[in-house]
Amino acid sequence: MQNKSEQHLYEYAIVRYMPSMERGEFVNIGLLMMCKRRRWLRARVDCNMDRICAITHGTDTSGLEPQCEVFRSISEGRPKDHPIASLPAEERFRWLTAVRSASIVTSRPHPGFTTDLDATFERLYSALVL
Repeated sequence: MQNKSEQHLYEYAIVRYMPSMERGEFVNIGLLMMCKRRRWLRARVDCNMDRICAITHGTDTSGLEPQCEVFRSISEGRPKDHPIASLPAEERFRWLTAVRSASIVTSRPHPGFTTDLDATFERLYSALVL
């Protein structure tokens, strides 16, 4: 149980679907948030196909959901699904936010302080993804 008056340093990154690196267009599809001291990592990734199809211009999106599931399994710490998932929360966060050339990318991590990690996650998700 969290002490509601204790400040927690956290980092978050927006999860994005980028169908074409060349075009640089993307759709925010999720949020990844981590608090190292609490060993806390949370992610939510939702492939809203209506929003995605608005920018994909006929791009094949059939591989998107499997990629999102790998992202979820690592963030949730399911090592039977992916070996990276067995790492501590902060190492999984670093691995997931590393710059890569793929259709699922993240923003640069941003820091913050909060007394309630779960409420902050929900607020950020609503403001940045929905």
